[in-house]
Amino acid sequence: MQELIWLLPAFPLLGFLSLVLTSGKLPKKVVGTIGAGSIGLSFLAAAMIAYQFLSSGETHLVIEMWTWMAVGNFTPGFSFYLDGLSVVMILIITGVGFLIHLYSAGFMLDDPSYSRFFAYMNLFVASMLVLVLADNLLLLYLGWEGVGLCSYLLIGFWYE
Repeated sequence: MQELIWLLPAFPLLGFLSLVLTSGKLPKKVVGTIGAGSIGLSFLAAAMIAYQFLSSGETHLVIEMWTWMAVGNFTPGFSFYLDGLSVVMILIITGVGFLIHLYSAGFMLDDPSYSRFFAYMNLFVASMLVLVLADNLLLLYLGWEGVGLCSYLLIGFWYE
């Protein structure tokens, strides 16, 4: 199951892409389902990964998705690091994120930019998951910048 750790940020990222590419043309019920459902799927995957990791007795795992480049002994890759702290963080991010999405589905119902809000929220959760799972500084920076971008977008959501 730990090989499927890439699904944790992939579900919210796919939710983000589906909401952005439809440009707000989906019904609000579908938007809320995509927004909260993608985070819910990430939470289920995180719970299964956490259970398997904790029952395995390992202290940490490095799961390499692919090697970005190889120059001599320098081989930065797109890889995730899983240890006790990151297990706690993925459960908090996906669990609390799912509850926030559920609450927002009702609270934001009258907002004309409902789809844009959930797109930003899904990208925010995906970025946080990349941030806490990053195995190297390049990936950590990518997650950090994604969280910063989404914070800016969500703070400026009501710009009128």
